[in-house]
Amino acid sequence: MHSVHAEDLLDVDDAFQLQQPSVENGKIVVHWKIAEDYKLYKDKISVTSDKAGLGEITYSPAKQVDDALFGKTEVYVHEATLTIPYSTSESSANLTVKYQGCATKIGVCYPPQTRNFTIDLPSQQAASGNFNSLSGLNDILSANNSEPELLETDDAFQFSTQVKNDGIQANWNIAHDYHIYQDKIKVKVLSGDATLGQLKLPAAESIDDPLFGKTDVYHGQVQAELPITAINGKAVIQFEYQGCSAAAGVCYPPVRKTVEIDASQIQPSQKATAAPQTIATATVTDSTGLSETDQIADTLKNSSVWIIIATFFIFGLLLAFTPCVFPMIPILSSIIVGQGDQLTTRRAFVMSLVYVLAMSVTYTVAGVLAGVFGENLQAAFQNPWIIGSFSVIFLLLALSMFGFYELQLPSSLQSKLTSLSNKQQGGTLTGVAIMGFLSALIVGPCVAPPLAGALIYIGQTGDALLGGVALFAMSMGMGLPLLLLGTSAGKLLPRAGAWMDGVKAVFGVMLIGVAIWMAERILPIEIVLLSWALLFIISAVYLGSFESTAGKSGWQKLFKGFGIALFLYGAMILAGLLAGGNSLFQPLKVFQGGGTGGALETQHLSFKSIKSIEDLDNELAKGQPVMLDFYADWCVSCKEMEALTFTDANVQASLEGVTLLQADVTANDATDKALMKKFGLIGPPAILFFTPQGDEHKSLRVVGFKNAETFAGITRQAFK
Repeated sequence: MHSVHAEDLLDVDDAFQLQQPSVENGKIVVHWKIAEDYKLYKDKISVTSDKAGLGEITYSPAKQVDDALFGKTEVYVHEATLTIPYSTSESSANLTVKYQGCATKIGVCYPPQTRNFTIDLPSQQAASGNFNSLSGLNDILSANNSEPELLETDDAFQFSTQVKNDGIQANWNIAHDYHIYQDKIKVKVLSGDATLGQLKLPAAESIDDPLFGKTDVYHGQVQAELPITAINGKAVIQFEYQGCSAAAGVCYPPVRKTVEIDASQIQPSQKATAAPQTIATATVTDSTGLSETDQIADTLKNSSVWIIIATFFIFGLLLAFTPCVFPMIPILSSIIVGQGDQLTTRRAFVMSLVYVLAMSVTYTVAGVLAGVFGENLQAAFQNPWIIGSFSVIFLLLALSMFGFYELQLPSSLQSKLTSLSNKQQGGTLTGVAIMGFLSALIVGPCVAPPLAGALIYIGQTGDALLGGVALFAMSMGMGLPLLLLGTSAGKLLPRAGAWMDGVKAVFGVMLIGVAIWMAERILPIEIVLLSWALLFIISAVYLGSFESTAGKSGWQKLFKGFGIALFLYGAMILAGLLAGGNSLFQPLKVFQGGGTGGALETQHLSFKSIKSIEDLDNELAKGQPVMLDFYADWCVSCKEMEALTFTDANVQASLEGVTLLQADVTANDATDKALMKKFGLIGPPAILFFTPQGDEHKSLRVVGFKNAETFAGITRQAFK
């Protein structure tokens, strides 16, 4: 524990240097220079006079802190300024200034201080209309002008840059009583082929800004470092910033300055013969912190390899039972079950391991390619032909489990179906690996925060090796439950007989469910709901829902109960569908409010569709707060958000007055890719929030599914 000694403290007049008060523009100005690690309390400051009548004090912006002595309070660090109007006929007056401050690090407060000053006051004869010349009138007008003269932008915020071996050093020299906002500082590649690192800014001062609320600003001298990790030829880098005059309460429009650099100016070890195309061309420092994906990317940058592997493995475990991964459980299980009498624990483990390894390698390779080239390989597989073919494969595998190949089918077709079943279900490791490969590419294309974070890291640094290790660890975490379930099948599943036929039938139904789940991406909702209803109803028939229970065992009666429940649910889906509903999980929602003579369906958010960067820029230019949702028909998490989050009343209330935009990137064409690349996105789901000035709340960016409660909290924070 740090011991406090008297010699550790500055003298009070050195800690809080109170300047001789002066008169500027007809007002008294009181100014302190405050030493580093010391603070002055705003509510402990007072100024009185014996002769001059003092008006309301105008304080320079203060910083709110949770003070150990006074609780929530406002303090000044570095400097403080008071501006006080006055009225008097006297030529001079005595001022009494009282104040109190503390040493921040040592935690010691000084006793209240009192200082007396005598100041000369300019004659105020003009106030009574007594002036004898034009120059006298000019002086009076100047004295009565409450607004200080504004500096030119380049004088208020003097900006300069210096190109170094590893990047660009940016410098701001900010005039007294002016500041620039930390979250308004942006950097991007305007032209050329260059990859930027993270802009490194010093710590900022938090103030209660009258325009932007609680925000972080810079005063005085500011220096920032912008690493350049790769460059080919020449490139133009654009710096953007915005500042205000604290005294006048006037904000300047955003300022944009460009810097041209050449590959010859960058250290040779930093060059790239073929610079990877970054997926994040703009670096924004946000005062409110990093987004979830940026935090994960930062973990990759600043942690050891073993911490990274452990962290991403845990991420994978958490993702294992999300809707994008969960369907792999019946896929692998059906392959294991298809072994029949040949199944052993060892064989089940080997097959499960091959499936998981193939899936993990595919995820890793696809992720590294996406990070390096900005192209989502999984999204490329989300076209109707591939999805339709894969759904048919699952349907054929399911039918083989029901024994339908023994029906009177043409012998040639029966041979082909049996051959397909043997190759994929019968257990060749090549077939299992192919299923793992296809499952990774087609079944789970949604982007989760850990995946997005790893891709941002690869795109910004070009370190495909570490990014690939992280993705492989995440994939193995996702595959661990699959490995355990598949291996346990060797112990738990019955070896032969009617029990085995029943188990195979159950997994056959699950495979049909996976086929319908995948077909949702390309089929109309009416066909999808009809398919689910028929699956539940027909399964109920197979479970003996309409057979007599006389002489049946307890297990058979239990199965009949399950069958009746499935039949009722299927019937409800059909009823809702026929009434115009479109919900699988709330099929009778359409009948709510039926007593009023009309059907009441779940209220959804009303989005305006956009396609291109130009469409977005046009909407942002309207000066309204904006929420932008990236959606695709093949994105399961997107549909989860629509069904479970966007229908919530609290979410809808938090978005009142907000322009709701949706970019449908189902086609994944060049225009879609350009829009996603602008924001460093590799695919949906992603939701972005913008201020009326068109700036993104990057720290609040949502990637992946969020429940209604969490999402409502984010939107309230974005648009408070």
